[in-house]
Amino acid sequence: MPQVIGKVFIIIGLVTAGIGFVIMFFDKIPLVGKLPGDILIRKGNFTFYFPLVTCVVLSIILTVILLVFKHK
Repeated sequence: MPQVIGKVFIIIGLVTAGIGFVIMFFDKIPLVGKLPGDILIRKGNFTFYFPLVTCVVLSIILTVILLVFKHK
């Protein structure tokens, strides 16, 4: 039982570090947030941005990755 808990903590740590790494370098990833279909509205000093297509693409990629790991 302690070995399972240890593995879970290692996985949680790696996932957290990965998310932190992506957040740090998110601006430098090409095309992320700049895909056709992303919503950007600018009116005066108000800006509304919703990366709709980017969210869909990331969702598909994560789904495929998780399905690959699930089958092993």
